[in-house]
Amino acid sequence: MTITEELINRINVCKKCTLHKCRKNAVPGEGSYSAEIMFIGEAPGKDEDTQGKPFVGASGKLLTQLIESIGLSREDVFISNVVKCRPPENRDPLPDEVAACWPYLEQQIRIIKPLLIVTLGRHSMARFLLDLKISDVHGQAKRAKGFWKEKQVYLPLYHPAVALYDPRKKEVLFEDFKKIPLILEKIKKEKNDIQ
Repeated sequence: MTITEELINRINVCKKCTLHKCRKNAVPGEGSYSAEIMFIGEAPGKDEDTQGKPFVGASGKLLTQLIESIGLSREDVFISNVVKCRPPENRDPLPDEVAACWPYLEQQIRIIKPLLIVTLGRHSMARFLLDLKISDVHGQAKRAKGFWKEKQVYLPLYHPAVALYDPRKKEVLFEDFKKIPLILEKIKKEKNDIQ
């Protein structure tokens, strides 16, 4: 069993917090474990809980369109959430639930070693970038403490669900997504300059 299979199995049977009592399926995340880009939302919703996969509902369909708009597919990236089980009634995860799940996400980041972590929504952003407002910083690459290297590059974006209710946010999301290839290119150039 590989380290990734072992991690997925641990997430699927996890009982570290009360969310396991109401889940149909844990949602470990999916995509490439060698991805350059990792997308991180806050928590699974109803469709995700049913299928055991991240971002498969309406906001997931939009996320897929956004990823494809920059010439990639879901298989090219890794998609996950801060917590791996659906909170009841889609409420925000509680601090103890986040704390219970955090080691799983941290391990995923260490395994994948993404060049860029894209946070989807203010809740996800707040786990990595403290004291920022998403309306002020969306679409702006930020460097902060990393998990597999000293400084990690993060890109805070609006959550796709917001765009389902506010068409202006959908335009903003597509514009912000256009920055991803440019940011990646810059990260790779800096990496090559250092070596």
